[in-house]
Amino acid sequence: MWLSLFSLVACGEVKGGDDFIATNVEHAAAQYRLQTDALEGSERMLIPRTVDAEGKMVYARRKWDWTIGFFPGSLWYLYNLTDDPYWKDKAESYTEYLIKEQYNTTHHDIGFVIGCSFLNGLRMGGKEEYKPVIVQAAKSLSTRFRPEAGIIQSWNADKGRPLQMGWKCPVIIDNMMNLELLFEATRLSGDSTYYNIALSHIDKTLNNHFREDGSTYHVVDYDPQTGKVLNRCTAQGYSDESAWARGQAWAIYGYTMAYRYTRIPEYLKQADKVYEFIFTHLNLPTDLVPYWDFDALNIPNEPRDASAAAVIASALYELSYYSDNREYKNTADKIMESLSSPAYRAGIGENHYFLLKHSVGSCPDHVEVDVPLNYADYYYLEALKRKRDMEANGSLQHILASY
Repeated sequence: MWLSLFSLVACGEVKGGDDFIATNVEHAAAQYRLQTDALEGSERMLIPRTVDAEGKMVYARRKWDWTIGFFPGSLWYLYNLTDDPYWKDKAESYTEYLIKEQYNTTHHDIGFVIGCSFLNGLRMGGKEEYKPVIVQAAKSLSTRFRPEAGIIQSWNADKGRPLQMGWKCPVIIDNMMNLELLFEATRLSGDSTYYNIALSHIDKTLNNHFREDGSTYHVVDYDPQTGKVLNRCTAQGYSDESAWARGQAWAIYGYTMAYRYTRIPEYLKQADKVYEFIFTHLNLPTDLVPYWDFDALNIPNEPRDASAAAVIASALYELSYYSDNREYKNTADKIMESLSSPAYRAGIGENHYFLLKHSVGSCPDHVEVDVPLNYADYYYLEALKRKRDMEANGSLQHILASY
């Protein structure tokens, strides 16, 4: 069966080829089937992260790697998109491999790790036994809350770049993405502590992370005792005052998600403001896949970031659900058309079996530049699911069912 599907997809003759969703779902399933088949040959559990400069596969590792939940999450999306039990079995295995991460307090990205794996397993796999894992992970994330400052600390300040830069309590815009775990923990446990921590962090970020034009800084360093802003700067962007593309993506996604749980109008307004910044920017390419930084020096000869585009597209499908502005969905559709074209979507058997090409981790560090990334695939599949749900049902199933 899979050999036949491989041949059909490779030749561009997938059944329902005129159907955008069906074509891309079948393509993704065929590509990821090759990925999981390759992984089964290993003696230990391996989670694909990216490809290095020499073209070798890089695998995510537990404990410290913020990307380790995206591959299990992609498997859950494939299960939801195909209704094939094969993907559920795989998703369960890779998700439960991360069970110990619920106790990880060493970084703020436990929301990515557990949310993409266990929370998706609860939503799409009906895995009720995952509920306590989600609540415990939220408890672990809450240990990084600095009550005097009202924020969740992102990076530890005693090593690496934070130590070199003299930061005391750095918070990155990426941290908005981890708050979904806290909102869900309150919903599952009835304990409002998690909700209140998330709300505090969202409000502090709203007040301190954004410029007048709607763009966001990457890093804001706080005094953890007083909450005073000590510095606004970057770690992965071109410069302190530039607009790092994936940072803008985290911002529009994060504030759209925050509105889902709180219905606070200011959060929706902020998401719209970020949208206006991104899609009126003179350096945004016509295919709507941004350069890695909107202010990078050598545009148009700078790498694109498909991961940022995928995050933005997924966010816009949800944002369109809350608004009468049809441009949100139209824009998301255009991004997905670009990402699904040969310019960004890998052929079957290519790209080390990742779906998307041309993503960027950190240009300043010369790490993961113009490579596939597992989170680009994850948000691409999430966007496909959201597009399907909206067009078929006029809703966003699973993430909105309980609210």
